[in-house]
Amino acid sequence: MEVLQNPEFWIGLVKIIWINIILSGDNAVVIALAARTLPPHQQTKAVVLGSAAAVVLRVLLTIVAAQLLALSYLQIVGGLLLLWIGVQLLGDEDEGEPGEARHSGSLLSAIRTILIADLIMSLDNVIAVAAAARGSMLLLILGLAISIPLVIFGSTLMIKLMERFPIIVVIGAGLIGWVAGEAIVSDNVLRDFIAANRWLHYAGPALGAAVVIGLGKLTQARAQRQAA
Repeated sequence: MEVLQNPEFWIGLVKIIWINIILSGDNAVVIALAARTLPPHQQTKAVVLGSAAAVVLRVLLTIVAAQLLALSYLQIVGGLLLLWIGVQLLGDEDEGEPGEARHSGSLLSAIRTILIADLIMSLDNVIAVAAAARGSMLLLILGLAISIPLVIFGSTLMIKLMERFPIIVVIGAGLIGWVAGEAIVSDNVLRDFIAANRWLHYAGPALGAAVVIGLGKLTQARAQRQAA
């Protein structure tokens, strides 16, 4: 294929892979949080299937990302949904000894959570990928496909770290809340208001992180009381 002999093709491919390495950190956290409560034999399935499905979704999303981001209230709705996901993921955490994990939930539920969260978190990220692809669908698909092992490795590592150091679960949930806050304050309908109040660029994400951690801990405590 002539396209494979074009240096610009390989440069674009490297750009897309690098962008995905940089932007996939929060997605790896979501995958790890969603998969960590599954039985060990299902965790790998959730990570692999969730990562692969999320990348396919990202390819499709790249085609319409610019149009979606232009819609008012879309990022507000998405951010609120992401806040809810963060609270649920943290609320599912069972307080116990480090290394102990509560195995509950279903594989399909975990994959569904991964897809919804990735859809919301990837809206602005895919624009950078689309710019690097320069309209080449082959380049886009190859770059994202190669990034799958990177996301799988990152998610698997995060699950092991979460089992050993439970505080990482709280930090990960806070990160989801931070991204949710960023999405909300980035919505088109708030553009002028945010421009006049620049401090909200930081206050919004910080509030999102606080909401997820606070409500998640309350949900967790209520579940423990009911189980006692």
